[in-house]
Amino acid sequence: MFSVKTIVNDLLQYTSEREWFEFKENWYEPYEIGQYISALSNSAVFEGRRYAYLVWGISDKTQEIVGTNFDYNSSVKNEPLKHYLSRQLSPFIDFSFDEGMIQGKRVVLLRIPATKTVPLSFDNERYIRIGSSKEKLRRYPEKESNLFYYLRSGHPTIENTPSAYQDLTFEKLFIYYGAKGLKLNQDTFKKNLSLLTEDGKYNVLAQLLSDNSQLPLRVAIFSGKSKTSELFSVKEFGYQCILYTLEDVLRYGDILNIIQADERGRVVERKDVPLFEYEAFREAIINAFVHNKWVSGNEPMITVYSDRMEILSRGTIDPEQTMEGFFAGESVPVNKKLSEIFLQLHISEKTGRGVPKIIDTYGRAAFEFRENSIVVTIPFRWINMPGDKVSDKKTKQALPTRDRIFYAIKNNPDITIPEIATLLGVGKTTVDNGISVLKRNGKIERIGSNKTGYWKIVNQFKKAAPLQNSFLVSEKESAYEKGED
Repeated sequence: MFSVKTIVNDLLQYTSEREWFEFKENWYEPYEIGQYISALSNSAVFEGRRYAYLVWGISDKTQEIVGTNFDYNSSVKNEPLKHYLSRQLSPFIDFSFDEGMIQGKRVVLLRIPATKTVPLSFDNERYIRIGSSKEKLRRYPEKESNLFYYLRSGHPTIENTPSAYQDLTFEKLFIYYGAKGLKLNQDTFKKNLSLLTEDGKYNVLAQLLSDNSQLPLRVAIFSGKSKTSELFSVKEFGYQCILYTLEDVLRYGDILNIIQADERGRVVERKDVPLFEYEAFREAIINAFVHNKWVSGNEPMITVYSDRMEILSRGTIDPEQTMEGFFAGESVPVNKKLSEIFLQLHISEKTGRGVPKIIDTYGRAAFEFRENSIVVTIPFRWINMPGDKVSDKKTKQALPTRDRIFYAIKNNPDITIPEIATLLGVGKTTVDNGISVLKRNGKIERIGSNKTGYWKIVNQFKKAAPLQNSFLVSEKESAYEKGED
Protein backbone atom coordinates (compact mmCIF):
# COMPACT_ATOMS: atom_id res chain seq x y z
CA MET A 1 0.00 0.00 0.00
CA PHE A 2 1.39 3.38 -0.99
CA SER A 3 1.12 6.49 1.20
CA VAL A 4 -1.18 9.14 -0.26
CA LYS A 5 0.28 11.82 1.99
CA THR A 6 3.89 11.09 1.03
CA ILE A 7 3.18 11.05 -2.71
CA VAL A 8 1.05 14.21 -2.66
CA ASN A 9 3.59 16.10 -0.56
CA ASP A 10 6.29 15.09 -3.04
CA LEU A 11 4.22 16.35 -5.99
CA LEU A 12 3.58 19.65 -4.21
CA GLN A 13 7.33 20.32 -4.11
CA TYR A 14 7.17 21.10 -7.84
CA THR A 15 6.30 24.66 -8.83
CA SER A 16 3.59 23.49 -11.26
CA GLU A 17 1.98 20.38 -12.75
CA ARG A 18 4.15 18.11 -14.87
CA GLU A 19 3.30 15.86 -17.79
CA TRP A 20 3.07 12.89 -15.42
CA PHE A 21 0.72 14.31 -12.79
CA GLU A 22 -2.45 16.41 -12.74
CA PHE A 23 -4.33 18.20 -9.94
CA LYS A 24 -8.12 18.53 -9.76
CA GLU A 25 -10.64 19.64 -7.14
CA ASN A 26 -14.13 18.11 -7.42
CA TRP A 27 -14.02 17.51 -11.17
CA TYR A 28 -15.88 14.38 -12.36
CA GLU A 29 -16.11 13.47 -16.05
CA PRO A 30 -15.76 9.66 -16.34
CA TYR A 31 -14.92 9.64 -20.05
CA GLU A 32 -12.24 12.32 -19.59
CA ILE A 33 -10.80 10.45 -16.60
CA GLY A 34 -10.18 7.56 -18.99
CA GLN A 35 -8.48 9.90 -21.44
CA TYR A 36 -6.31 11.27 -18.64
CA ILE A 37 -5.28 7.75 -17.59
CA SER A 38 -4.09 7.10 -21.17
CA ALA A 39 -2.29 10.45 -21.44
CA LEU A 40 -0.59 10.26 -18.06
CA SER A 41 0.46 6.62 -18.45
CA ASN A 42 2.04 7.30 -21.84
CA SER A 43 3.73 10.50 -20.64
CA ALA A 44 5.23 8.70 -17.66
CA VAL A 45 7.28 6.65 -20.13
CA PHE A 46 8.89 9.81 -21.52
CA GLU A 47 9.90 10.90 -18.03
CA GLY A 48 11.19 7.48 -16.99
CA ARG A 49 8.52 7.30 -14.26
CA ARG A 50 7.07 4.05 -12.97
CA TYR A 51 3.79 5.78 -12.12
CA ALA A 52 1.74 8.81 -13.06
CA TYR A 53 -0.86 10.45 -10.80
CA LEU A 54 -4.24 12.16 -10.95
CA VAL A 55 -5.02 13.91 -7.67
CA TRP A 56 -8.32 15.33 -6.43
CA GLY A 57 -8.44 17.90 -3.65
CA ILE A 58 -5.63 20.17 -4.92
CA SER A 59 -6.16 23.46 -6.75
CA ASP A 60 -4.42 23.25 -10.13
CA LYS A 61 -3.95 27.04 -10.09
CA THR A 62 -2.51 27.62 -6.61
CA GLN A 63 -1.54 24.02 -5.66
CA GLU A 64 -3.35 24.65 -2.40
CA ILE A 65 -4.87 21.66 -0.58
CA VAL A 66 -8.61 22.37 -0.73
CA GLY A 67 -10.11 18.91 -0.14
CA THR A 68 -12.58 17.04 -2.32
CA ASN A 69 -15.86 15.13 -2.24
CA PHE A 70 -14.99 13.13 -5.38
CA ASP A 71 -16.38 9.59 -5.06
CA TYR A 72 -14.34 7.01 -6.94
CA ASN A 73 -16.85 4.31 -5.91
CA SER A 74 -19.58 5.94 -7.98
CA SER A 75 -21.18 4.37 -11.07
CA VAL A 76 -21.51 5.32 -14.71
CA LYS A 77 -24.89 4.22 -16.00
CA ASN A 78 -25.08 1.54 -13.32
CA GLU A 79 -21.53 0.37 -14.08
CA PRO A 80 -18.86 0.91 -11.36
CA LEU A 81 -16.45 3.68 -12.39
CA LYS A 82 -13.37 1.45 -12.04
CA HIS A 83 -14.91 -1.24 -14.25
CA TYR A 84 -16.07 1.37 -16.77
CA LEU A 85 -12.49 2.69 -17.06
CA SER A 86 -10.80 -0.73 -17.16
CA ARG A 87 -13.12 -2.01 -19.87
CA GLN A 88 -12.06 0.72 -22.31
CA LEU A 89 -8.35 0.82 -21.55
CA SER A 90 -6.00 -1.23 -23.73
CA PRO A 91 -3.72 -2.92 -22.81
CA PHE A 92 -4.82 -3.66 -19.25
CA ILE A 93 -3.06 -1.69 -16.50
CA ASP A 94 -3.53 -2.08 -12.77
CA PHE A 95 -4.48 1.50 -11.79
CA SER A 96 -5.75 2.10 -8.26
CA PHE A 97 -7.61 4.74 -6.22
CA ASP A 98 -6.83 5.62 -2.62
CA GLU A 99 -7.53 8.50 -0.28
CA GLY A 100 -6.08 10.19 2.76
CA MET A 101 -6.29 13.26 5.00
CA ILE A 102 -3.76 16.04 4.55
CA GLN A 103 -4.01 19.17 6.69
CA GLY A 104 -7.41 17.92 7.81
CA LYS A 105 -8.73 17.75 4.24
CA ARG A 106 -9.68 14.72 2.15
CA VAL A 107 -7.48 14.01 -0.89
CA VAL A 108 -8.01 11.26 -3.49
CA LEU A 109 -5.10 9.81 -5.46
CA LEU A 110 -5.32 7.78 -8.67
CA ARG A 111 -2.03 5.93 -9.21
CA ILE A 112 -1.45 5.00 -12.85
CA PRO A 113 1.38 2.63 -13.91
CA ALA A 114 3.45 3.66 -16.92
CA THR A 115 2.49 1.56 -19.92
CA LYS A 116 4.94 -1.27 -20.65
CA THR A 117 4.71 -2.69 -24.17
CA VAL A 118 2.56 -0.44 -26.37
CA PRO A 119 1.01 3.01 -25.87
CA LEU A 120 -2.09 2.92 -23.67
CA SER A 121 -5.38 3.78 -25.37
CA PHE A 122 -8.82 4.64 -24.05
CA ASP A 123 -11.81 3.87 -26.26
CA ASN A 124 -9.37 3.03 -29.08
CA GLU A 125 -7.65 6.43 -28.91
CA ARG A 126 -4.18 7.07 -27.55
CA TYR A 127 -3.47 10.25 -25.62
CA ILE A 128 -0.41 12.14 -24.48
CA ARG A 129 0.33 15.16 -22.32
CA ILE A 130 1.82 18.24 -23.98
CA GLY A 131 2.71 20.50 -21.08
CA SER A 132 -0.40 20.46 -18.93
CA SER A 133 -2.74 19.73 -21.86
CA LYS A 134 -4.21 16.37 -22.83
CA GLU A 135 -3.86 15.67 -26.57
CA LYS A 136 -4.45 12.85 -29.05
CA LEU A 137 -1.14 11.10 -29.66
CA ARG A 138 -1.73 10.64 -33.41
CA ARG A 139 -1.52 14.42 -33.83
CA TYR A 140 2.12 14.25 -32.74
CA PRO A 141 3.75 11.59 -34.96
CA GLU A 142 7.27 12.35 -33.69
CA LYS A 143 6.13 11.89 -30.10
CA GLU A 144 4.38 8.67 -31.09
CA SER A 145 7.51 7.36 -32.78
CA ASN A 146 9.66 8.26 -29.76
CA LEU A 147 7.18 6.57 -27.42
CA PHE A 148 7.43 3.30 -29.33
CA TYR A 149 11.23 3.62 -29.27
CA TYR A 150 11.27 4.18 -25.48
CA LEU A 151 8.96 1.21 -24.93
CA ARG A 152 11.21 -0.97 -27.06
CA SER A 153 14.66 0.25 -25.93
CA GLY A 154 14.06 1.77 -22.52
CA HIS A 155 14.29 5.34 -21.28
CA PRO A 156 17.29 7.17 -22.79
CA THR A 157 20.39 7.30 -20.58
CA ILE A 158 23.96 8.42 -21.19
CA GLU A 159 24.84 4.73 -21.48
CA ASN A 160 22.24 3.48 -23.98
CA THR A 161 22.16 6.63 -26.14
CA PRO A 162 24.78 6.74 -28.93
CA SER A 163 26.89 9.86 -29.23
CA ALA A 164 26.53 12.00 -32.33
CA TYR A 165 30.34 11.93 -32.45
CA GLN A 166 32.13 8.63 -33.00
CA ASP A 167 35.72 9.79 -33.66
CA LEU A 168 36.49 10.15 -29.94
CA THR A 169 39.88 10.07 -28.21
CA PHE A 170 40.62 9.71 -24.49
CA GLU A 171 44.20 10.87 -23.89
CA LYS A 172 43.17 13.40 -21.22
CA LEU A 173 41.08 10.78 -19.42
CA PHE A 174 44.13 8.54 -19.05
CA ILE A 175 46.15 11.49 -17.72
CA TYR A 176 43.43 12.38 -15.22
CA TYR A 177 43.21 8.83 -13.88
CA GLY A 178 47.00 8.64 -13.67
CA ALA A 179 47.12 11.88 -11.65
CA LYS A 180 44.71 10.25 -9.20
CA GLY A 181 46.98 7.20 -8.83
CA LEU A 182 44.69 4.99 -10.91
CA LYS A 183 45.57 3.18 -14.11
CA LEU A 184 43.26 2.59 -17.03
CA ASN A 185 43.82 -0.44 -19.25
CA GLN A 186 43.90 0.56 -22.91
CA ASP A 187 42.22 -2.71 -23.93
CA THR A 188 39.41 -2.80 -21.38
CA PHE A 189 38.63 0.80 -20.27
CA LYS A 190 35.76 1.24 -22.73
CA LYS A 191 33.99 -1.81 -21.32
CA ASN A 192 34.89 -1.11 -17.69
CA LEU A 193 33.66 2.48 -17.87
CA SER A 194 30.56 1.52 -19.96
CA LEU A 195 31.48 3.79 -22.86
CA LEU A 196 29.78 1.68 -25.55
CA THR A 197 26.17 0.97 -26.47
CA GLU A 198 25.00 -2.60 -27.00
CA ASP A 199 25.80 -2.35 -30.70
CA GLY A 200 29.36 -1.12 -30.02
CA LYS A 201 28.95 2.60 -30.66
CA TYR A 202 30.36 5.30 -28.39
CA ASN A 203 27.62 6.55 -26.08
CA VAL A 204 26.97 9.97 -24.53
CA LEU A 205 29.04 9.04 -21.48
CA ALA A 206 32.02 8.40 -23.78
CA GLN A 207 31.46 11.79 -25.39
CA LEU A 208 31.49 13.49 -21.98
CA LEU A 209 34.77 11.83 -20.99
CA SER A 210 36.49 12.27 -24.36
CA ASP A 211 39.16 14.84 -25.17
CA ASN A 212 36.48 17.01 -26.80
CA SER A 213 33.03 16.64 -25.29
CA GLN A 214 31.61 19.08 -27.88
CA LEU A 215 29.76 20.74 -24.98
CA PRO A 216 30.41 24.26 -23.69
CA LEU A 217 29.80 25.43 -20.14
CA ARG A 218 29.39 29.14 -19.59
CA VAL A 219 29.49 31.31 -16.50
CA ALA A 220 27.60 34.54 -17.20
CA ILE A 221 28.02 37.48 -14.83
CA PHE A 222 25.45 40.30 -14.75
CA SER A 223 25.98 43.64 -13.09
CA GLY A 224 22.53 43.67 -11.46
CA LYS A 225 19.99 41.33 -9.93
CA SER A 226 18.43 40.06 -13.16
CA LYS A 227 19.27 39.27 -16.77
CA THR A 228 17.81 42.62 -17.80
CA SER A 229 20.86 44.28 -16.24
CA GLU A 230 24.11 44.82 -18.13
CA LEU A 231 26.08 41.68 -18.96
CA PHE A 232 29.43 42.03 -17.18
CA SER A 233 31.28 39.03 -18.62
CA VAL A 234 30.90 35.51 -20.01
CA LYS A 235 33.55 32.94 -19.15
CA GLU A 236 33.42 29.83 -21.33
CA PHE A 237 34.69 26.42 -20.29
CA GLY A 238 34.07 22.99 -21.76
CA TYR A 239 34.90 21.41 -25.13
CA GLN A 240 37.12 18.99 -23.25
CA CYS A 241 36.79 16.02 -20.90
CA ILE A 242 34.18 17.13 -18.36
CA LEU A 243 36.44 16.10 -15.49
CA TYR A 244 38.74 18.98 -16.46
CA THR A 245 35.79 21.28 -17.07
CA LEU A 246 34.58 20.56 -13.55
CA GLU A 247 37.99 21.47 -12.11
CA ASP A 248 38.09 24.68 -14.16
CA VAL A 249 34.65 25.75 -12.93
CA LEU A 250 35.55 25.01 -9.30
CA ARG A 251 38.75 27.06 -9.63
CA TYR A 252 36.82 29.93 -11.21
CA GLY A 253 34.36 29.82 -8.31
CA ASP A 254 37.30 30.23 -5.96
CA ILE A 255 38.31 33.35 -7.90
CA LEU A 256 34.77 34.75 -7.69
CA ASN A 257 34.64 34.11 -3.94
CA ILE A 258 36.04 37.47 -2.86
CA ILE A 259 37.43 37.49 0.67
CA GLN A 260 36.19 40.69 2.28
CA ALA A 261 37.83 42.50 5.16
CA ASP A 262 35.16 43.05 7.81
CA GLU A 263 36.38 45.84 10.08
CA ARG A 264 33.05 46.47 11.77
CA GLY A 265 33.66 46.59 15.49
CA ARG A 266 37.34 45.89 14.92
CA VAL A 267 39.56 46.03 18.00
CA VAL A 268 42.80 44.34 16.93
CA GLU A 269 42.33 42.02 13.94
CA ARG A 270 39.86 42.33 11.14
CA LYS A 271 37.70 39.36 10.09
CA ASP A 272 37.96 37.83 6.64
CA VAL A 273 34.48 37.14 5.28
CA PRO A 274 34.02 35.13 2.04
CA LEU A 275 31.39 36.25 -0.42
CA PHE A 276 29.77 32.80 -0.23
CA GLU A 277 30.38 29.42 1.37
CA TYR A 278 32.70 27.63 -1.00
CA GLU A 279 31.91 24.11 0.22
CA ALA A 280 28.20 24.58 -0.50
CA PHE A 281 29.12 25.98 -3.93
CA ARG A 282 31.39 23.00 -4.62
CA GLU A 283 28.69 20.48 -3.71
CA ALA A 284 26.15 22.30 -5.88
CA ILE A 285 28.49 22.27 -8.90
CA ILE A 286 29.37 18.59 -8.50
CA ASN A 287 25.67 17.68 -8.15
CA ALA A 288 24.89 19.70 -11.28
CA PHE A 289 27.47 17.69 -13.25
CA VAL A 290 26.47 14.28 -11.85
CA HIS A 291 22.71 14.74 -12.17
CA ASN A 292 22.48 16.85 -15.32
CA LYS A 293 20.31 15.42 -18.10
CA TRP A 294 23.21 15.12 -20.54
CA VAL A 295 21.17 13.03 -23.01
CA SER A 296 19.20 16.19 -23.84
CA GLY A 297 22.36 17.67 -25.34
CA ASN A 298 22.32 20.54 -22.86
CA GLU A 299 24.86 21.36 -20.19
CA PRO A 300 24.50 22.95 -16.73
CA MET A 301 24.35 26.74 -16.60
CA ILE A 302 25.89 29.09 -14.03
CA THR A 303 24.64 32.66 -13.74
CA VAL A 304 26.10 35.23 -11.38
CA TYR A 305 24.13 38.30 -10.28
CA SER A 306 25.08 41.11 -7.92
CA ASP A 307 23.40 39.41 -4.97
CA ARG A 308 23.52 35.67 -5.77
CA MET A 309 24.70 32.84 -7.99
CA GLU A 310 22.31 30.39 -9.67
CA ILE A 311 23.52 26.90 -10.62
CA LEU A 312 21.11 25.20 -13.01
CA SER A 313 21.17 21.54 -14.00
CA ARG A 314 18.89 20.13 -16.70
CA GLY A 315 16.21 17.58 -15.93
CA THR A 316 14.76 16.65 -12.56
CA ILE A 317 15.51 14.19 -9.78
CA ASP A 318 15.73 10.50 -10.63
CA PRO A 319 12.29 8.90 -11.10
CA GLU A 320 13.06 6.48 -8.26
CA GLN A 321 13.89 9.35 -5.90
CA THR A 322 11.42 11.10 -3.59
CA MET A 323 11.63 14.70 -2.49
CA GLU A 324 11.92 13.57 1.12
CA GLY A 325 14.82 11.29 0.22
CA PHE A 326 16.44 14.00 -1.91
CA PHE A 327 16.52 16.52 0.92
CA ALA A 328 17.69 13.84 3.37
CA GLY A 329 20.72 13.12 1.18
CA GLU A 330 19.63 9.66 -0.02
CA SER A 331 21.60 9.64 -3.26
CA VAL A 332 19.80 8.22 -6.30
CA PRO A 333 21.93 9.46 -9.21
CA VAL A 334 20.35 10.34 -12.53
CA ASN A 335 23.53 9.24 -14.35
CA LYS A 336 24.53 6.12 -12.44
CA LYS A 337 27.78 5.23 -14.22
CA LEU A 338 28.98 8.84 -14.19
CA SER A 339 28.27 8.91 -10.47
CA GLU A 340 30.33 5.74 -10.02
CA ILE A 341 33.24 7.32 -11.88
CA PHE A 342 33.08 10.44 -9.68
CA LEU A 343 33.14 8.20 -6.62
CA GLN A 344 36.06 6.17 -7.99
CA LEU A 345 38.04 9.38 -8.55
CA HIS A 346 37.09 10.72 -5.09
CA ILE A 347 35.40 13.76 -6.63
CA SER A 348 32.22 13.00 -4.73
CA GLU A 349 31.32 10.81 -1.77
CA LYS A 350 28.79 8.04 -1.25
CA THR A 351 27.66 9.63 2.01
CA GLY A 352 25.15 11.81 0.17
CA ARG A 353 26.19 14.87 2.17
CA GLY A 354 26.04 17.28 -0.78
CA VAL A 355 22.39 18.31 -0.56
CA PRO A 356 22.32 18.34 3.30
CA LYS A 357 25.45 20.55 3.22
CA ILE A 358 23.70 23.08 1.00
CA ILE A 359 20.54 22.94 3.11
CA ASP A 360 22.53 23.33 6.33
CA THR A 361 24.13 26.47 4.90
CA TYR A 362 21.29 28.07 2.95
CA GLY A 363 18.10 26.13 3.78
CA ARG A 364 15.69 24.21 1.53
CA ALA A 365 14.76 27.47 -0.16
CA ALA A 366 18.10 27.27 -1.99
CA PHE A 367 16.52 24.58 -4.24
CA GLU A 368 13.96 25.38 -6.90
CA PHE A 369 12.39 22.61 -8.99
CA ARG A 370 11.38 24.01 -12.36
CA GLU A 371 9.64 22.12 -15.15
CA ASN A 372 12.82 20.83 -16.79
CA SER A 373 15.59 21.87 -14.42
CA ILE A 374 16.76 22.17 -10.83
CA VAL A 375 18.26 25.47 -9.67
CA VAL A 376 20.44 25.97 -6.60
CA THR A 377 20.76 29.57 -5.44
CA ILE A 378 23.90 30.61 -3.55
CA PRO A 379 23.27 34.05 -1.96
CA PHE A 380 26.13 36.52 -1.59
CA ARG A 381 27.13 37.92 1.77
CA TRP A 382 28.35 41.42 0.97
CA ILE A 383 29.76 43.58 3.76
CA ASN A 384 28.87 46.57 1.60
CA MET A 385 27.67 46.49 -1.98
CA PRO A 386 30.28 47.16 -4.71
CA GLY A 387 30.94 50.82 -5.28
CA ASP A 388 29.89 51.93 -1.79
CA LYS A 389 32.06 54.61 -0.24
CA VAL A 390 31.34 54.03 3.39
CA SER A 391 33.58 55.55 6.05
CA ASP A 392 33.55 55.94 9.80
CA LYS A 393 35.20 58.25 12.31
CA LYS A 394 38.31 56.09 12.53
CA THR A 395 40.98 55.61 9.87
CA LYS A 396 38.90 54.14 7.01
CA GLN A 397 38.71 55.85 3.64
CA ALA A 398 37.67 54.94 0.10
CA LEU A 399 40.36 52.88 -1.62
CA PRO A 400 41.95 54.81 -4.53
CA THR A 401 40.83 53.75 -8.00
CA ARG A 402 44.28 52.43 -8.97
CA ASP A 403 44.28 50.17 -5.91
CA ARG A 404 40.81 48.95 -6.81
CA ILE A 405 42.06 48.13 -10.32
CA PHE A 406 45.01 46.23 -8.80
CA TYR A 407 42.78 44.13 -6.54
CA ALA A 408 40.34 43.42 -9.40
CA ILE A 409 43.26 42.02 -11.41
CA LYS A 410 44.60 40.13 -8.39
CA ASN A 411 41.25 38.39 -7.86
CA ASN A 412 40.75 37.58 -11.55
CA PRO A 413 43.90 37.46 -13.73
CA ASP A 414 41.71 36.90 -16.83
CA ILE A 415 39.66 40.07 -16.32
CA THR A 416 39.47 42.47 -19.27
CA ILE A 417 39.66 46.27 -19.24
CA PRO A 418 35.92 46.66 -20.10
CA GLU A 419 35.09 44.22 -17.29
CA ILE A 420 37.18 46.22 -14.81
CA ALA A 421 35.42 49.42 -15.91
CA THR A 422 32.01 47.81 -15.35
CA LEU A 423 33.02 46.31 -12.01
CA LEU A 424 34.35 49.61 -10.63
CA GLY A 425 31.79 51.87 -12.26
CA VAL A 426 34.41 54.00 -14.02
CA GLY A 427 35.28 54.81 -17.62
CA LYS A 428 37.63 52.79 -19.82
CA THR A 429 40.07 55.72 -19.97
CA THR A 430 40.29 55.74 -16.17
CA VAL A 431 41.12 52.02 -16.20
CA ASP A 432 43.71 52.49 -18.97
CA ASN A 433 45.41 55.28 -16.99
CA GLY A 434 45.36 53.23 -13.78
CA ILE A 435 46.86 50.19 -15.49
CA SER A 436 49.61 52.37 -17.01
CA VAL A 437 50.56 53.63 -13.54
CA LEU A 438 50.51 50.09 -12.11
CA LYS A 439 52.78 48.85 -14.91
CA ARG A 440 55.12 51.83 -14.52
CA ASN A 441 55.45 51.13 -10.80
CA GLY A 442 56.18 47.46 -11.43
CA LYS A 443 52.99 46.15 -9.80
CA ILE A 444 51.51 44.21 -12.72
CA GLU A 445 52.57 42.72 -16.02
CA ARG A 446 50.59 41.61 -19.05
CA ILE A 447 51.42 38.08 -20.20
CA GLY A 448 50.38 37.34 -23.79
CA SER A 449 48.09 39.33 -26.05
CA ASN A 450 45.24 41.58 -24.97
CA LYS A 451 42.75 39.01 -26.31
CA THR A 452 44.14 35.72 -25.01
CA GLY A 453 46.65 36.72 -22.34
CA TYR A 454 46.33 37.32 -18.60
CA TRP A 455 47.58 39.61 -15.84
CA LYS A 456 50.47 38.73 -13.57
CA ILE A 457 50.99 40.31 -10.17
CA VAL A 458 54.66 41.33 -10.00
CA ASN A 459 54.86 43.28 -6.76
CA GLN A 460 52.32 42.99 -3.94
CA PHE A 461 51.18 45.95 -1.89
CA LYS A 462 52.22 45.90 1.73
CA LYS A 463 49.48 44.20 3.77
CA ALA A 464 47.42 43.93 0.61
CA ALA A 465 43.97 42.40 1.02
CA PRO A 466 41.78 40.86 -1.70
CA LEU A 467 39.42 43.22 -3.45
CA GLN A 468 36.69 44.27 -1.03
CA ASN A 469 33.19 44.94 -2.17
CA SER A 470 33.16 48.22 -0.26
CA PHE A 471 36.68 49.03 -1.46
CA LEU A 472 37.62 50.11 2.05
CA VAL A 473 41.05 49.96 3.62
CA SER A 474 42.85 51.70 6.46
CA GLU A 475 45.23 54.58 5.72
CA LYS A 476 48.22 52.44 6.76
CA GLU A 477 47.20 49.74 4.28
CA SER A 478 46.99 52.13 1.34
CA ALA A 479 50.71 51.73 0.71
CA TYR A 480 50.44 52.26 -3.00
CA GLU A 481 49.93 56.02 -2.70
CA LYS A 482 53.20 56.23 -0.75
CA GLY A 483 55.06 54.25 -3.38
CA GLU A 484 55.90 51.45 -0.94
CA ASP A 485 56.46 47.83 -2.01
